[in-house]
Parts: sequence; C-alpha cells; structure tokens
Amino acid sequence: MRAAIHGLPRFLVTPETPTHTVFAWLPAGVVPDKNLVVIPRSDDATFGILQSRYHLLWVQALGSPYGNHPTARRYTSSSVFLTFPFPAGLTPDLDLARYTNPHADAIAKAAVELNELRETWLNPREWFDRIPEVVAGYPDRIVAKPGHEADLQKRTLTNLYNARPAWLDNAHKTLDAAVAKAYDWNDYTPAMTDEEILRRLLALNHARA
Repeated sequence: MRAAIHGLPRFLVTPETPTHTVFAWLPAGVVPDKNLVVIPRSDDATFGILQSRYHLLWVQALGSPYGNHPTARRYTSSSVFLTFPFPAGLTPDLDLARYTNPHADAIAKAAVELNELRETWLNPREWFDRIPEVVAGYPDRIVAKPGHEADLQKRTLTNLYNARPAWLDNAHKTLDAAVAKAYDWNDYTPAMTDEEILRRLLALNHARA
C-alpha cells in the first residue's frame, strides 16, 4: 500500500464496514486507519466512477452484509473492487495520461462538484477556523468556533446520506449520467432498474474475464 500511494498528492479511501459506501480523499501526509480500504488513485474520474450508482450497486450485490442497516456491506478488494468492470479507457491499470474515454472530463467535473458540495455541508465555513499544524507539511486542523462544537459533530457523511437532501441526490444524478455515457449506455435514465444495470455490468465482467 505504501509503495502504491508513494508520490501521490492524495488518495481515495472508503471504510471497510460502512453504513453507506462512500469514498473520500486523504492527503498524502495522512496515514490511513486499518479499517479503511485504500485506492491508490488521485484523479477525480476514478472517484466519480467509484461513487456512481453503478459501483454502489456492485457493492450491494457482491459485498457481504453485516449489521442491521439494509445498505451495510463490507467493502473488499477481492470480491468488489477487482471484479468491478470500469468503463473502457478508464480502468485502474491506466495512468491518467493514458485515459482514452472521451467522457473522462465530464465524470471528473461532476465528481468535483459532488465532493465540493459534500465538503461545504460537512464543514460550513462560518462554523470553524482552519489552524495550521505545528509541523510543516501536515493538513490544517479544523477547529469548531465557540458554540458550534456540537453542530460540527453531527456533520458526518453517514448522517448526510441518511437524510439524502435533494441537492445531494441531484449531484449524484449528474454524476451517474456522465458515467453512463462512458459506458455507452445512451438509453440510460434514472428510472433504469437496478436489475438491468447489474445485468449490463455482469455482462461486461464476463466479457473481460
């Protein structure tokens, strides 16, 4: 893992046992916790594909359930990540400079927008101060302003996705539409059933295997 993320300015992580499967960025100076799954990529297109409806459905189908929450699935590299059929020209074995899918930029743009919206909700600017760490090179610390300590503690991705406000849902729909074009699914609409999406993904998985 250390060799894989060496030299990257940031990398993707997701909890191994989440309530909702979500992906987030960690800066290079942070050591990931043992309960985080690390994806050694720094590009927004990969983030967008992994956070799309298609990958999340794959997680639901192949991740092992645990706990009582209906969406709780264990995220593992062997059964979930390594079997997921990424869009052609955007597979994880390619460097960013070798991406050939014409929809990579649209996916990246939608992913950036989703991430910025989530970050704004998680840490409203008027609720905290950003304080530099004592040691250079480490991320700034986010310190709640007086009176907002309890408010910030409630701002978690789990609580956000439990509520799933309209702005979050719309951002995901924009991302899903961009990723669908990368798969050449020109007939995709949000009304397409989960079963149909999984059927198409499984066909891609079999074709590549």
